[in-house]
Amino acid sequence: MFTGIVVAVGRVVSHEPAGAGARIRVDASGMDCADIAIGDSIAVAGCCLTVVENLSAVLGFDVSAETLCCTSGFDVGRAVNLEKALRFGDRLGGHLVSGHVDGVGTVAIFAPVDAAPSGNWLLAIDAPASVARYIAAKGSVAIDGVSLTSNTVDGVRFTVNLIPHTLTVTTLSQLAVGATVNLEVDVIARYVERLRQPLAAR
Repeated sequence: MFTGIVVAVGRVVSHEPAGAGARIRVDASGMDCADIAIGDSIAVAGCCLTVVENLSAVLGFDVSAETLCCTSGFDVGRAVNLEKALRFGDRLGGHLVSGHVDGVGTVAIFAPVDAAPSGNWLLAIDAPASVARYIAAKGSVAIDGVSLTSNTVDGVRFTVNLIPHTLTVTTLSQLAVGATVNLEVDVIARYVERLRQPLAAR
């Protein structure tokens, strides 16, 4: 589990075919890698991946074909948000994030909130319909692994407000209209839907 609080921004330095999937390597020099062991989980652009190499400041991950089909952001040169897995007793500053990407959204609007120099930016995302149904106004959503609160929801489009700090410490400042982002909905929404479904008779 993760919290959606990014600890560093890394960069994809290689992306090589590996079976049906790929092995990617990420320059993670912005965070302490000394305590990262083979088999540990790291959220990379919001996707939970298993460390298979730790070459000092470069981490290697095997990414399955299924993961590549339902995520974005693993191209060489791409900046990626990084977060180590949550330990028991850690402060939960964002919300509970599993690192299981629900779908890929598209940036519809990325612009300053107003003419005043507040530094805040409006980000509007068009989500797949299968994902949008779980996003509620004032609810939690992870965008490329960043824990955020949705402000408004209109059909498949939702908006979030990005404060200067978030723009400084994550990759979200690099977004532009048409860019794709990994989305993960609040886990509570999934369980609420499941509880509302009748159980099929055996």
